[in-house]
Amino acid sequence: MAIVSMKKSDLNGQVGDEGDFVQVVVRQHPEIDQPKVLDVMTAEVDQFKEIGDLVMLEVTMPDKTKRDIAMRLTDFNKLAPNMSEVLKEARGTRGRTPGTRMGSNGNG
Repeated sequence: MAIVSMKKSDLNGQVGDEGDFVQVVVRQHPEIDQPKVLDVMTAEVDQFKEIGDLVMLEVTMPDKTKRDIAMRLTDFNKLAPNMSEVLKEARGTRGRTPGTRMGSNGNG
């Protein structure tokens, strides 16, 4: 007797081998409160249509709660007349302002 391991697509119920599947993480959806993992056949991935040119934002509120926002690049760029320059001059997530160097005397 042999035990055969098969997977089934969460989308269409089709059965296949482990190598036929990809893992899709749903990070945000109105009906979930935490990320969920779907097993999806490789061929089914083509059904996921990208919107294209999106800017993904993480907003931290004063009370430290966070939320993710996705918006079109064209709408994001309208938020400032010189958005390219604003982004270039913005500090990184590690906290240092562009152009600053470590050390108190400026020598690195």
